Amino acid sequence: MLHATIAFRSICNITPEFLKGMGIKGLLLDIDNTLTTHDNPTPAKGVLDWISRMKQAGIQMRLVSNNHPPRVKPFSKVLGIPCICDANKPLSSGYSRAVASMHLQKHEVCAIGDQLYTDILGANWFDLRSIYVQPLELETWKGHEFIRVKRILEKPFLPKHFYDE
Repeated sequence: MLHATIAFRSICNITPEFLKGMGIKGLLLDIDNTLTTHDNPTPAKGVLDWISRMKQAGIQMRLVSNNHPPRVKPFSKVLGIPCICDANKPLSSGYSRAVASMHLQKHEVCAIGDQLYTDILGANWFDLRSIYVQPLELETWKGHEFIRVKRILEKPFLPKHFYDE
């Protein structure tokens, strides 16, 4: 199943009040094209403030990324959020480790990401709610051919309506 529970144009438009209304106490966050552009060590505009609002609201967060530690750990440190590297999304192992580390029940956790075939499908397989966010930028450069192919295959399944419109 490739459908997210809900879709937003930007992660920064998701509010703690919205999440609490869904009973969400924890978030599993993708990095590339969700919190920043690919391979960028700096969070996108507004992300640090968004993270701060989530922390102030008591919402736990974990970065769950298919990237390797040299990419994920420094970004984790910048945000002050624990991470799961080499998560193997859409397989469940990364999500399972992240949820266990938060000591929350699955129904209290939501995954947020920009790719249907990794972030959203993985959340669905692990029986988590999910929020699809539009990618910060589309992959057009060499080295990201596989992601570009997935983007083409995602098109028929992309959300038609966004909560923040």
